[in-house]
Amino acid sequence: MWFPMQRFEPVVRESTPSIIAGKLRTAIGLGQIAPGAQLGEAELAKELGVSRGPLREAMQRLTQEGLLISIRNRGLFVITMTDEEVRDMYVARTAVERAASELILQKSGKEVAVRLLQVVKAMKRAADKGDLDAMSEADMEYHAALVAAADSTRLTRMHNTLLTETRMCLTALEKKYPDPHTRVAEHHAIAEALADGDTERVGRLLISHMEDALERLTDNGGAEAATA
Repeated sequence: MWFPMQRFEPVVRESTPSIIAGKLRTAIGLGQIAPGAQLGEAELAKELGVSRGPLREAMQRLTQEGLLISIRNRGLFVITMTDEEVRDMYVARTAVERAASELILQKSGKEVAVRLLQVVKAMKRAADKGDLDAMSEADMEYHAALVAAADSTRLTRMHNTLLTETRMCLTALEKKYPDPHTRVAEHHAIAEALADGDTERVGRLLISHMEDALERLTDNGGAEAATA
């Protein structure tokens, strides 16, 4: 008897330009490559140990994502974010994360909420210690996990770029909360609403969370501080 051959999903190997783009994206988000800094092709190729071809392709990807800007006759530069650009980024993040939460709640938000509440515990431990860097890392992990749980490749792709821009602002945002536990409570409330399957409350809490962060960032030059 003949049995049809089992079909497997092809193994996807990350390309060299993709790996380089990821490294540059992370460095920009962490401020290791400062906002407004010019990217020197020769220096970067030497530091990364790669040829210029895949490096150029990687930088082109980041230009398309909006993280780099090409200035004619001058070269490529890391973006700086004005208050208006920060507002636009938070509008986009709100839209993506609300869409992700709606997809999650078409199934069940309970398992996702369990994962998010684990991250909230890490945030609380960091807040208790006053470790603002660890809080920011947990903050990023929380929102990345939320969108990833929607199982939407496109939402995740868009969100990854937005999170890089968010990371550029987090240093300034850390200093805008007199009590870091405020951030913990906001994230906890969103996870609980997901667990309850309350779409309206999740949407309302996400909007409130984003608007609060935006207000803190853009008050008294917060966005400019984030790109200093």
